[in-house]
Amino acid sequence: MKREDRQKAIMDLLVTHGEVEVDKLSEQFAVSKMTIHRDLDDLETEGVIRKIRGGATIESGTRFESDFRYRERQSQDAKMAMAEAALKLIDPGMTVMINDGSMAAFLGKYLPRKRPLTVITNNAAIMDALRTESGITLISLGGCYSSKFNAYFGSLTEAALSSLRADISFISTPAITGLEVFHMDDMVVKTKRAMLKSGTTRCLLVNHTRFDHTALHKLADLDEFDHIITDLAPSARALAVMEGAGLTLTIADRAKGEGV
Repeated sequence: MKREDRQKAIMDLLVTHGEVEVDKLSEQFAVSKMTIHRDLDDLETEGVIRKIRGGATIESGTRFESDFRYRERQSQDAKMAMAEAALKLIDPGMTVMINDGSMAAFLGKYLPRKRPLTVITNNAAIMDALRTESGITLISLGGCYSSKFNAYFGSLTEAALSSLRADISFISTPAITGLEVFHMDDMVVKTKRAMLKSGTTRCLLVNHTRFDHTALHKLADLDEFDHIITDLAPSARALAVMEGAGLTLTIADRAKGEGV
C-alpha cells in the first residue's frame, strides 16, 4: 500500500473510532512501527490529528480541533435539538449568517422550513445542502478551503464579510470558560469574529460538554451574544457564573426552551 493510501486509511479509522494505536496499525497494515510513527507525524504536521502516547487521536484539545468528518458523527441528537431551538429565532425574509462547524451544518439543513431566506455562509456542508433549494438566496463566502473544517477561511472570506450584513449570525464554539468563548484555531477565530460584527443579532451555539473548557485563542465574551443555546444544562458552576452576569441560557431539550 502506498504511503498516501495508508495515511488516508488511518484517517478513516480515526474518523470512525476517535483513537488508534501504533501497535494495531502496524499489524493491520503490515509495516513497521517506525513507519506508522512517520505516518502519524505527517498527519500531525498537516494539523488533522494529535499524537498521544502509543498512538493518535482525532479528539479536540486545547490547541487542536477535530476533523469535521468526525465531529459531524458526534452528538447528533444534541445538534438537532439545538438546531430546532435556533430555528425559532428565524423569520421568513431574514438574512441569516452561519459559520463553519458540524452543529451549524445541522441548522443549515433546516433553513428551507423558514423560506424565503437569504443565507450567508462559509460552511461547505450548508452550501451543498442549500444550493438547489428554491426560496433560498445563497451567498457562499469564498476563501481558502480547509478540508479539516469543511469551510472557507482567510483574507478573502473576511473581506467579503466586511461588506455584508445579516439580521442574525449563528456562531458555534468548542470551548467556554467562565464568561469567555474560545477556539483552537486563529484562522477560524478571525472569520467568526467577522461574522459577529456583521450580525444585528448574535446567537452562540454550544454543546453542554464544552462549558468549563478552554482553547488557545479567545473568540469573544459571552455578553457579546444576544442568545446562547445549548442542548443540556452545563455544570452548576457554569450556570452560576452566567446567572451572576445576568445572561440567559436556552436549554434546547426543554419543551419551552426556558432560560436560567
